[in-house]
Amino acid sequence: MLYPFMTLNDNTEIVHSEILDIDGKECVKVCIERPIFEGFQSIECYLPQYEWKNNQGFTDQDIEGFQELLESTAHIIIELAHEGGGTCGRGNSDIKCYENMDNAYRQMSFVQ
Repeated sequence: MLYPFMTLNDNTEIVHSEILDIDGKECVKVCIERPIFEGFQSIECYLPQYEWKNNQGFTDQDIEGFQELLESTAHIIIELAHEGGGTCGRGNSDIKCYENMDNAYRQMSFVQ
């Protein structure tokens, strides 16, 4: 099952799995999908290894931007995945989140 994590200003969706066991290693699958005229661009990243797979239409520049975003939020995604995948404010998490929105961008901030 995949759980919503973040929607970017351009409607790119970032979702994540629960903790997975792949080849004896714990990881979290992160899927990134952006709507385009012909359908969707998509890519998968496996944390904590930052292993990118199944790129369907994203440029190297796009992937570099996603890498930076995931590096700054991976600890949150992994924590949520350990707790069963839920989103902020659900489950047994001590993490609380709030959103600040304006017309230029969406910013999610996490506070303990």
